Amino acid sequence: MSKSEASKKDLLIHIGLAGVASVVILLFVFYMYLPITTNHGESMTVPNLEGILLEDLEEFLEERDLRYEVESDSGYSPKFPPLAVLKQFPLPQAKVKEGRKIYITLNATKPPVVKMPSLIQRSLKNAQLELRSLGLLLGDIKYKPDFALNTILAQYYEGKKLNGGEEIPKGSKIDFEVGDGLGNQSFQMLNLTNMGLDEAVFVMRGYGLKLGDVFYEDQGKIIKEKEVSGGEVVTETIEARPGKVFKHSPNDKNIAKIGQEIDLWIVKVDSAAIEEVPTLDLGTE
Repeated sequence: MSKSEASKKDLLIHIGLAGVASVVILLFVFYMYLPITTNHGESMTVPNLEGILLEDLEEFLEERDLRYEVESDSGYSPKFPPLAVLKQFPLPQAKVKEGRKIYITLNATKPPVVKMPSLIQRSLKNAQLELRSLGLLLGDIKYKPDFALNTILAQYYEGKKLNGGEEIPKGSKIDFEVGDGLGNQSFQMLNLTNMGLDEAVFVMRGYGLKLGDVFYEDQGKIIKEKEVSGGEVVTETIEARPGKVFKHSPNDKNIAKIGQEIDLWIVKVDSAAIEEVPTLDLGTE
């Protein structure tokens, strides 16, 4: 074999050895080095961090081979204390590799303020929707005599009357005084005995009273008082005529309030002639 042929053979051998070495190195990198350095095939579930305080977060995540970074923006929720986790990314239950960084948003140390609008003369339902949109909470509801049922009469924050436009912390509870639909006007109950049903209903309506239950009895007695000579008051009992009121509750000895329901007792008449209970809306206009 000539010298040139030997050199050529040695070159081919070196090239072959270099190729084999390259293949071995590539296989080592892809199937051993990279899987080891990148934890290939190893993953874990992201825990739910909501509500965890910042001071407890590092230890909590280190135990799970995770890291965290606090976002510059913060939020606010009255459900959690200051510097508790409000949001996170990746989300809970996501699959990540060990050592993954979790980005978190913290609850503000002080709640932001909102301008409280005046909800006076608004309905309670409307006021609740308004509070929710502002991030405020509904507190205590106290009913006061007023004809406007469930209408806001006054609004309070921490026991002090609140005017429209005042700034209060988000998440605050707002207390309301609302109308009970009855009003506070009271008077001596009138005497409805010896009236027919239609007449009694008409009179009650004029006083802002409502018709309650109507009871029909076979007979009834009316007790009447009258003054005789010398200023003496005597009573007499008479039989109520059919179709007439002989008793009502409350009676004329009691105080009635506008909007109150009045129960009537009436002597029966023939079934064909019994007066039907009127469908008049008493005091609800």
